[in-house]
Amino acid sequence: MPNYDDLFTGQPAPQEEFNKDAWAAKKQAERESVYAMIDSYVHDMGMDGGVFQGYLDVQARFDLYSVSNAILIAAQCPEATKLADFDTWKADGVYVKRGQDAITILEPGKEYKKDDGSRGVSYNVKKVFDISQTRAEQRPAPAVARDERLLLKALMNNAPCRFSISNELPEGLNMAYHAESNVIYVRQGLDAPTIFRGLAQELARAHMDRGGIACESPDFTAYSVSYMLCKRNGVSVEGFSFDRLPESYAMMDAKALRAEVSVMRDVAGSITADMNRLFAAQEKAQKNRDGGAR
Repeated sequence: MPNYDDLFTGQPAPQEEFNKDAWAAKKQAERESVYAMIDSYVHDMGMDGGVFQGYLDVQARFDLYSVSNAILIAAQCPEATKLADFDTWKADGVYVKRGQDAITILEPGKEYKKDDGSRGVSYNVKKVFDISQTRAEQRPAPAVARDERLLLKALMNNAPCRFSISNELPEGLNMAYHAESNVIYVRQGLDAPTIFRGLAQELARAHMDRGGIACESPDFTAYSVSYMLCKRNGVSVEGFSFDRLPESYAMMDAKALRAEVSVMRDVAGSITADMNRLFAAQEKAQKNRDGGAR
């Protein structure tokens, strides 16, 4: 309680001394709580296909977020679509609704030197809110309707392999990546969504093969990459199922399973970056054409 005499004497109230150790201990406890949340969710991911798919959905929407932050979002607000901290929302004239629980994520802090001489990065806990937790009018994001041919062209942009139409694939197999010849063979006569899903999966294999990327289950990794790319590009994910996870996932510790999904994120990110470069070039060419037509 303030001393009311101070209001008349003008004497400032004594300030509580800042306790650096207590502050550091509080921050460390916050980080440990966040790490425990990540480990708990990762454990569930290895056991439950629905939980695993929930992570993939979030990572597909937040492609630039780290695996750890996508896991934290999936654990706290799996339907999130747009995140910002309180001050950023306020600066944009948007206010967080009263009583909303913040979503905890991690942001990189300062670099530091480890005992072995290597460099590390410390992480700070950050509180953010989804747009659904604010008073902003939520309008559905405008759908980016891209021509099916353009989508496939973008998917094949800067690919680490070649493509060939083949009518000699085994029955029931629409596409196959042959590492020896570095070619993806595609069955003739498929519809565009089927081609996209299959190409995305085989491209993931090619990226891992050409990049020397090792993982526990390459087939499942490629399957998961295809799922994320379909989600990002508005391609139907009908037919995907995560009911059966690789058996080894249930035996992995959190660090090992995070490494597995990091491969999925990175491969999907590489393919997405190649696609975006073609989209950007296409949009620039269209603007130049529109400008020249005036």
